[in-house]
Amino acid sequence: MAKRPRIAVVGSANIDLTTFTDQFPKPGETIFGQKFDLGFGGKGANQAVAARLCGADVFMVARVGNDLFGPATIDNFKKLGIDTTHVKQVEGLSSGVAPIFVEPNGQNRILVVKGANDALKAADVDAAAETLKAADCIVLQFEIPLETVYYTVAFARKHGIRCIVNPAPAQAIEMRALTDLDYFVPNESEAQAVGGMPVRNVDEAKKCAEMLMAGGIRRVIITLGANGSLLVAPGVSEHVPAFAVKSVDSSGAGDAFIGSFAVFLAEGIPELEAVRRANLYAGLSTSGVGTQKSFYDRARFDAEWAIKG
Repeated sequence: MAKRPRIAVVGSANIDLTTFTDQFPKPGETIFGQKFDLGFGGKGANQAVAARLCGADVFMVARVGNDLFGPATIDNFKKLGIDTTHVKQVEGLSSGVAPIFVEPNGQNRILVVKGANDALKAADVDAAAETLKAADCIVLQFEIPLETVYYTVAFARKHGIRCIVNPAPAQAIEMRALTDLDYFVPNESEAQAVGGMPVRNVDEAKKCAEMLMAGGIRRVIITLGANGSLLVAPGVSEHVPAFAVKSVDSSGAGDAFIGSFAVFLAEGIPELEAVRRANLYAGLSTSGVGTQKSFYDRARFDAEWAIKG
């Protein structure tokens, strides 16, 4: 039997606090909401869960708060079989939270409080060095300090470890810090924000990806929602269509793509097929409500791939 891939995620862990309401209260007013849902989220945690459900050994490097949510987040990782050796509570800080308010028409308003995610520093990466060196792939996002992202990319480059960066949420970056990065995986809006050019269709996505590669990144994958994804690498420019699924909630689909893609690559699946499989995994995640709750395990995914792949 082939060795299980080892995926390390250096990133965020949040708690999603979703309130469904018929209307928003006026200043000073108290009203009753309709329904409440508490879920585990954060881009880093979501990507770790997707990778774990796809069959990898997953190691999380993260910071949570010294509050009720900190131990609950760590326990959730443990229940899913994710290694939490390098997930620590930080005194005096809250866990990352995302209060979400949803109107009857589905319109939402979201506040993200980064909390302890902002306390994940380069020294914490060094503390996890032996674990990271054993990984087949390191996955990063932008819900932790950019300095920590850059430091980890440099660590991966130094030790010859495949590295994937998801620039979400989008913000201005120092391209030189991402020189020789293996995979840069934004969605359309993130590619547009980082690249400074419109990304409204596949042709524009190709131009943006080529510009990013000219800055020193080895490969760019732009996820295009219902339009699939685009892979651009030296000598390769391939639009990979999406699979037909009955979609009810696209939350976390990008995280599902990245977590699963890391696993498929680490299993030795050819790059283009790994993108196709990640497209399907991400698509299937939209057939359920929420993020981690909607992710398929490997057996369910393989059954769908046997039919659709």
